[in-house]
Amino acid sequence: MKEVLLGSVTLVALTASASAADLAARPYIKEPPMVTRIYDWSGFYIGISGGGGSAHQCWDVVNAGGLVVAPPLAMGCNNATGGTAGGQIGYRWQIANSVFGLEAQGNWADFKGSNANLAFAGVQDESKIGAFGLFTGQVGYAWNNVLLYVKGGAAVASNKYRVFDFATGLTIDNGSEPRWGGAVGAGLEFGFAPNWSVGIEYDHLFMGHRDVDFFFSAGIGGVPVGARAGTARIGQDVDVGLVRVNYRWDGAVAKF
Repeated sequence: MKEVLLGSVTLVALTASASAADLAARPYIKEPPMVTRIYDWSGFYIGISGGGGSAHQCWDVVNAGGLVVAPPLAMGCNNATGGTAGGQIGYRWQIANSVFGLEAQGNWADFKGSNANLAFAGVQDESKIGAFGLFTGQVGYAWNNVLLYVKGGAAVASNKYRVFDFATGLTIDNGSEPRWGGAVGAGLEFGFAPNWSVGIEYDHLFMGHRDVDFFFSAGIGGVPVGARAGTARIGQDVDVGLVRVNYRWDGAVAKF
């Protein structure tokens, strides 16, 4: 009996050893590759912007009451300052670290300023920009989620002017115009989420010189309302600083 029991134990031990020898070695599992997040600036975007600006205007009278003034007579300069708010929409595409884009921007503005008229005593000249728009192309360089860019293109501004009596504030005559010019600018933008970015931007608008007709307003005795008062040649340059927030479609992607 002992011999049988000892033989059975030996058989079981030999069988277990053989089975263990037949087991395959544990396979090696490669660690998954590390994923690096690369911020992609490509895609359509829309956003809001706000800030402030200053418009420098210089007036020269070239026609007064139908009489040509030659050479033009300087009436002085003013700086129209104030706030602005608006929005932008555009498209960017990224090639390696280079970023290219097209953008349209529209802003309400309240840039307003005045100066004493140097040609006509006792009156003030007032300039106001009520809105402006930019249509620009962009070229930039991206360091992952940081983008530095320059821009340039066309600009348009909605201008209103008036001449008023300094003592009473009564409007004597006024004029208005939409004015087209050029724009250059630069900005720095930071992507703080896959589809969101915030940035700062500076723009300079070269609006040139234009001849603006002025017409008499109500309250001027003996002069029909709306009669032509004269023409002023007005030069204009605008500087704008903005904070911008954009939402973009086709945001950050994972690359290996």
